[in-house]
Amino acid sequence: MRNTRSFRLLSALLTAFALYMPAAAQTQENATASTEMKGQSQVAVATNRVGAGQKQKISGVIVSREADNMIVRDLTGGETTVTLTGSTKMTERKGNPFRKAKKYPVTALVRGLEVEVEGRGNDAGALVAEKIKFTDEDFGVARSLDARVAPVETRVTTTEGRMDTAENRLNAAEENAQRLSGQLEELAAVANTARGGAKAAQETADQALAASKANSAEIQATNDRISQIDNYEASKNAVVNFKLNSAALSAEAKTALDEIATQAKGEKGYLIQVTGYASADGGAAKNRALSERRAESVIRYLAENHDIPLHRMINPFGFGELKPVAENNTRDGRQQNRRVEVAILVSKGLTASGATTSSVSQQ
Repeated sequence: MRNTRSFRLLSALLTAFALYMPAAAQTQENATASTEMKGQSQVAVATNRVGAGQKQKISGVIVSREADNMIVRDLTGGETTVTLTGSTKMTERKGNPFRKAKKYPVTALVRGLEVEVEGRGNDAGALVAEKIKFTDEDFGVARSLDARVAPVETRVTTTEGRMDTAENRLNAAEENAQRLSGQLEELAAVANTARGGAKAAQETADQALAASKANSAEIQATNDRISQIDNYEASKNAVVNFKLNSAALSAEAKTALDEIATQAKGEKGYLIQVTGYASADGGAAKNRALSERRAESVIRYLAENHDIPLHRMINPFGFGELKPVAENNTRDGRQQNRRVEVAILVSKGLTASGATTSSVSQQ
């Protein structure tokens, strides 16, 4: 009898084991498939880091440009942060070995430009650019594309720290409001005991509600400030005029540019926008080239005489005889149209100061 029981118990165990194995295998397959699908859904853009002091050379397309840095995406889709300095050299990657390579200002780095960057890594994992090369043909294509979008779309790097501070203040204000809300019942009980009635409790609750409203106003003000970080306004505008067929700056024009430079150095996270124009005295192609020379004269003066960093100045553009401010069929109107407009642009999240305008004419 005992042997029969043992045999039956052993048979039951073997049957249960045979049924369990296929189910366990199926469960394992489902878990593996779920893990693979989850891994595929978490694919993100890879960020390349460069070791501190490591020398590296990369090639790719500029996908983002800010005041002091840019992001370059290579053929594999990886993105590298490139830091720009005053010693960064910009040269043409030419195909003709019998001519001298062109040199470009840092403002030539626009989105969509294919570049080759050489430099060394810093402690933040970014590549500090020493040399940047690109072809003249690629520059022309990227510049044409950039001229068709809003010129001021760059984020100033220094505002990122301010945004973090504002968000921290927002979180602290929200936590304070929650603490005040949670203390209402406790305050009411203390008031009933100390002051002996519902009137004292109501007064305490009213005080807590007023404090909560004050914190709500601070939260709203912080939200408004954050929302204005990417919006720019002109803190100062200036218009300098030129003689016929000339791109030379007069004494009056230099005085106006001196004022622009002085105010710009007192601003936080500023950019300078420069646009050139011409009257309709010559052909369209000639006037476009003349307006570009006038804009470049202003950029050169600000850089050489006031040490304004090139990465603070938006890529200058010449509109030629387009967008006149006066009629071209009069002498005075044509004189007004021979001009360069200069504007200091400042983030609304950093300042709420109004814009001022000055104008200088040349006879």
